This record gives sequence, C-alpha cells and structure tokens, in this order.
Amino acid sequence: MKKHFLVSLAFFCAVFTVFISCEKDTSDFLIGAFFPLSGPVSFLGNESRDGVLLAIEKINVAGGLLGRRVSLICEDDEGNAEKAVEAFNKLLTEDEVSIFIGSSISGPTIPVTTLAQQNQVILISPSATNIAVTRAGDYIFRACFIDPFQGVVGAEFAYESLRSRRAAILYDADAAYNIGLAEAFYNHFTELGAEVVSIEVYQSGDEDFTAQIRRIRAVNPDVVYLPNYYNDVIYQVKQLRAQGVNCPLVGGDGWDGLVDIGTDEILNTFWSSGFAADTSDPWGVTFVKEFEARFNRPATQYAALGYDAMMIVADGVRNSGSFDPAEIKEAILKISRNYVTGTIRFDPDRNPIKGAVINEIVKRDGKFVDVYTRTINPK
Repeated sequence: MKKHFLVSLAFFCAVFTVFISCEKDTSDFLIGAFFPLSGPVSFLGNESRDGVLLAIEKINVAGGLLGRRVSLICEDDEGNAEKAVEAFNKLLTEDEVSIFIGSSISGPTIPVTTLAQQNQVILISPSATNIAVTRAGDYIFRACFIDPFQGVVGAEFAYESLRSRRAAILYDADAAYNIGLAEAFYNHFTELGAEVVSIEVYQSGDEDFTAQIRRIRAVNPDVVYLPNYYNDVIYQVKQLRAQGVNCPLVGGDGWDGLVDIGTDEILNTFWSSGFAADTSDPWGVTFVKEFEARFNRPATQYAALGYDAMMIVADGVRNSGSFDPAEIKEAILKISRNYVTGTIRFDPDRNPIKGAVINEIVKRDGKFVDVYTRTINPK
C-alpha cells in the first residue's frame, strides 16, 4: 500500500495544476469527481481518478468536447457516505458542475444518486456495483456490471470451473457491496444444485476472523467465497490458510490491488473483474500501454473503468451536441460501442450489459500477478 501512496503523492502536483486551471478558465467544461483518495480503500479511488485523468488528457489532445477544453475537479470522499455527500454539494454549488463521476464503491455512491437525480445532473459511477445505485432515476449511470451478475459469475465459476459443490461464505454485513455479492452467490450456487454449508459475517473494521474461520473449517467446504474489499481479504486469506483451510478462494472486483500486498497465502485464489490487464483486445492493449506510460505502474480494472466512465460521458456530449445534462443522458442511453472494458450498451435501468472476467492470482518470477482465466457473459 505504501507504493500506491507514494505514487499518488507524486502525482499530486499534476492534479493540482488541473484544479487551478479550472478556476482560472471559465470556458473549460468541468467534470466533478469524488473518490476515496484516502482511507482503507484509497487504492481503488486513486486508480479511478487516474483513469479519468488519462481519458481527459486524450480528449483534450484531440480538441476537447465541442470545442471546449475538459478539466477535472476531484474531491476525496474517504470511502465515506457523508463525505461523498459533502463533496457532491461542494462540486454542485461552488464549482457549478453538472456532470459527476463517482464513487469507486457503492456505499458512498448510493446517497449521492438521490441528490444528483433531484438536481437533474448526470452521475456515472465507474465501479459501484450495488444494484441500488441506478434506482434513483434516469440521470444515474454506471460503467461496471452489477452485484447480482457478479455474484452469479462467482457461483458459476466455482461450480463449473472449480467443480465445487460445498461452499462457505464470509462477508461484511455492514456494507452494501459485500451483502449484494454474498446474496447473489448464495442464490445461484444453490440453484445450480450445490450447497452453501456455512455463512459467516463480520463488521467493518474487524481484523480477527478466528471464530468465523473455525466454524468454516469444521464443515470442510471445497471453496470459500469472500465478497469483500482487498483490505479485509488479506487478513481473511492469511487466517484461513493458517487454520488449514487450503481450498480455492473466490471473490469479487473488490480484490483489485490484492496482488500488490504480496504473500503466498493469496495463491489458489480467483476473483471476478471488469477488466483483465493481460487482455489481448486491441482497445484494452492500447489502454494498458498508455496508462503504464503515463503513470509508471500497471493498469487495473478501476483505472480502466474510470477511463471508460469518462469516455461514456464524452460520447454523450458529442452525440447530443450539447452540454445540457438532459440531452446528454438521452444520448448515453443510445450508446452501443466498444470501450476498454468491453462492448457497452445500457439496459433500461442504465446498467451496462457486459461480461465479467475471472482472474487467478499466480506467482511469476517472484512477483504476484493477476492472470486472465476466462470471460463469463450475461445469459
């Protein structure tokens, strides 16, 4: 995690320049963003922001949008719902932003969606997967798949690829994201005819999972589903292995960044993602090269989804020929084209119809890396 903090700190000057230019040049088209740039899931937020920034830089090199330069004003929500609301209100009232990108996770995003809908401004989340995110109304979009699909993907992979028939689930009962994945996995895994032999919960901030893992070990599952964020998963993985639970572990896109912590306990694990950095798709390959050249670090799904979220907004502006949120949202609904994270078109609830990839964590030349395993598309 120290590595990501230093990278973010080093990048501050470049971002700060963008913010100053926003205040000086009122002809800029302003994009407001709020991400967890600090706090327990700051890795995700910094990746999201940098993906958005790369997209904006490319847009501006190509002439901007409808002849106007695009600038980003980004606030830190710390992964906290109240902070996200404060950030939104500041961007709306002080900066007079009408297009918002955020947040990286569901908890801070959901309360802001109601405010965005009430004010008839566009909000697109790159990676908030909870199904409730777009329910506030027709100004709310996302660039990622939703939890019910991701939970189904995890269950299908466990059943078909890992040949699992007895699963345990350990999840954070305080977080919308974690609950949504856990429920979807349970429902689909049991629909397939398999059995969930243990369901264990914990509260946000817990670091000791001894009691839950003792009960999991006692029922001898052949897979454990951990639909939690990487900062919790690292404790869980270490403790599962220490107590002799050596079966495959499966998780969701909140695992992004786990490989950077680097410990042998994360081997024999798999997670669903919106993007595979070792993709062979030309759109993805180009993005990975450009991101690594710009930020001197590997691209992640959160960066890719941040990039796509900004490009979706740009296409909405271009296709509508307008900066009016009402016209932009109608243009976004009609989008159907290739992006970095795959072909995107929107369902009536403004959720993208797209597949998910399964990554396996492996060790190569002494380094832990995510390796593409397969893609699971909606049925």
